[in-house]
Amino acid sequence: MFLLRLFVYLGLIAIVVAVAMFLFTRDVRYLRFAWQIFKFSLMFLLVFAILLMMGRLILYRV
Repeated sequence: MFLLRLFVYLGLIAIVVAVAMFLFTRDVRYLRFAWQIFKFSLMFLLVFAILLMMGRLILYRV
């Protein structure tokens, strides 16, 4: 769980920095980068949640 929190915090920091860079430079690639980080983070969290639920289902079925 520590690694999951670390991943979430690092993702949020990267998104905030990318949006701040967009506000300073008005370069659209920073917004695209922030959107990519958000999409991949969301997919990672979804896969992690599914694996966690599958593990709990397997453990409590026995």
